This record gives sequence, C-alpha cells and structure tokens, in this order.
Amino acid sequence: MTAVWDLPDFDAHEGVHLITEPRSGLRAVIAVHSTNLGPAAGGVRFWHYADGNAAITDALRLSRGMSFKNAMASLPLGGGKGVVLAPEPGATITEAQLIAFGEAVESLGGRYVTAEDVGMSEERMKVIATRTRHVSGLPVAGGSAGGDPGPFTALGIYLGVKAAAKRALGADSMAGVHVAVQGVGSVGGGLARRLAADGAKLTLADVNADKAQALAAELGADVVAADAIATVPAEIFSPNALGAILTEDSIAALQCKVVAGGANNQLAKQGDGARIHARGILYAPDYVINAGGIINVGLEYLGQGDRAEVEARIARIPDRLTEVWDESDRSGDPASEVADRIAMRLIGRR
Repeated sequence: MTAVWDLPDFDAHEGVHLITEPRSGLRAVIAVHSTNLGPAAGGVRFWHYADGNAAITDALRLSRGMSFKNAMASLPLGGGKGVVLAPEPGATITEAQLIAFGEAVESLGGRYVTAEDVGMSEERMKVIATRTRHVSGLPVAGGSAGGDPGPFTALGIYLGVKAAAKRALGADSMAGVHVAVQGVGSVGGGLARRLAADGAKLTLADVNADKAQALAAELGADVVAADAIATVPAEIFSPNALGAILTEDSIAALQCKVVAGGANNQLAKQGDGARIHARGILYAPDYVINAGGIINVGLEYLGQGDRAEVEARIARIPDRLTEVWDESDRSGDPASEVADRIAMRLIGRR
C-alpha cells in the first residue's frame, strides 16, 4: 500500500486515522483536512471499495471538499470525512460497527464531527450518538435545524440550478428547460420533484432502474440507462450520484450547456474543470452548490439558529456561485479553479 503522505490527494491533511475494531469487524478511515475555521465536519459513508487505497483516497478527497464547502458556506467549521468499508456490495452496517465508529469519533476529542452520508441514516446516527456527542443530523423537533440533510442539499442544488439556467440560458423560469438528472435518491429525487413542479422537462437515471422508473412515472419524466444519462442532449446535466464522473472522455461526450448537481468530487482529475471550461459549459462547483445539507447539520451541531436560518443561508448559495462565475469571466480561469482559490484563501491555506 502506498504511504498516505504520497497519495496524490493527501493535500497536507492534518490527520488521517485508519481504524480497525476486530470484535465488530469495523474498518474505517477518518480524514481531517483542516480545523483552521473550527472542528472538521463532514459525514460518514458506508461503501464497498476495491481496496484500501481507494477508500483512503475517497476519504481524502471528500474531507478536502468539506473544508472548501464549509468555508464557502461561511460556516465556522473545518473539513473532515468518515468512510466505513463495506466488506461486499450491498452489505449492511451492523449496530456493533456503528458503536465502534462512534467510539472512534469520540477518541478524536471533538476534532471531527460526523453526520449522515451515503449508506447511513438518521437511525444509524442515533446509534453513533450513544458513544459520542460529536455527531449531527439527528432527529429534531419541527422548525429546528438538523435532521436528514438530504432535503436541504436538494433545496440548495435546486436554487443553484435555477441560477445557472438564468446565467447560461437566460431562463427566468425552469418551465420547458431540459434537465438530465443522474441519481434519484434523497438529493436527486428531491431536486427532480422541485424542477417538475416548475414545469422542467426531465430525463432521469439511476443505478436502481426501478427507482428511476417509479419517479419518472410520478413526475411524467423520461428514463434512460444509468450509463447513458451524461450524454443525453439537454440544457442542463445534473449529477447527483457518486463522484469522479466528469472525466476527459465523459466531458468530451457531454451535450449540455450547464453542469450543476449535488454529487461530491465530480471532477475525476485535476484539469477536468479546465476541460469543461474549454467547451464553454457553465460549471457549478460541487462543494458550492451542494452545501445545503452541511448548513443544516452544521447549524444543528453549533446550536446556531433554526430551520428559518438554515433556509436563509441556503438561499445565499446562488450568490456564492455568481461570485465564482463572475471571477471566472474576469480572469478567464475555470470556475472550478476560481472556487478552489477562494476556498483556500478562506481556510488560510494560500
């Protein structure tokens, strides 16, 4: 296995913790990218990886993204991420593993704050919370900040998609705008429902074809195979599944004017943002547009504000996107690189 320091995505992380707990079978990674603005906040995902290096790399990329996301959302939080390795595709995390992960979080003394991500749920967060108070995304009373971050992520993406449509297409309304949505889980499905209510034309895809078909029937949308959605001719391509889907080849095959979606780490490699920019496609940097969920659970953990405050902060996401796009226009640099510069300045890296 390559040393963590030598991995391309290490990026001067403050800490990378490799965790094993033999009794439960837990194997996990907690990556702390930066605590300059506050405790490193970011969800934990339960996922099957090809090998240990792939899991560590995912944690590194995701935690760096959380540093940038929290900074761009003006939250007093740093960036971190947890990854629990599933032994095989479709495996279920056990209560013992959740407890062991909670104990690992607690052992870091508040440097890392965990929350819900792929393969997790509010109920699983409750089990983790029996072992540490450094957890958010727990069930809350109506009107309070917190709970499932998915709907809040979807709200921010919806507002960002509308801002992108206005900028790139001159569209004052989403009515008739064709959006190809990749992934119809909590985030992508929530986005699709909001867009359908606005009269957008939708094409949907998901690795779970039955789920995509059911939502399409509900919304009157079209469906394509998961491996075809990125090449659908549409005004907007919205990736809302897993990351690294924008590669040299997939970017060359895009048939859209905008890429705006909630998937983390959409760009597979450094330089892919420049490829999108060179094609004249407007790109909404993922960690800017998808900040709604961390705004919600971050304010829950910090005890700052209620649901109205969460929604008011999410409403500022289009303003931050506009700041990035304006600077991209002035400088000629890709939006992805401009966003990185702003975020690194905010966390004191450069």
